[in-house]
Amino acid sequence: MWDRFRRAGGRVADVLRTEPKAGEDKRPHNLFEAAATYVTACAENRPEQADEAAGWVSPEALSFGVNELACRAVVALARERGQSPETVARGLLGLPAA
Repeated sequence: MWDRFRRAGGRVADVLRTEPKAGEDKRPHNLFEAAATYVTACAENRPEQADEAAGWVSPEALSFGVNELACRAVVALARERGQSPETVARGLLGLPAA
């Protein structure tokens, strides 16, 4: 029974680990790196790279990162264009003005 707890604790520790495992020379990816790589790969039609980036973090973390990236992109475009974020978002999606 204790062996099961020890294995489960090891899996939790692996998930929470911030340094690379032995034999890995790269640092772990954070959710914003995963989101940026995922969105870029999707935009450039590179499904293999999108799948790889999706594996770097949990689906929930990737969703949060993609949402944050979208919000920041819309705000940046709105400032650049001198428009409201709603106008920019609707325009990017091809929706009529509200």
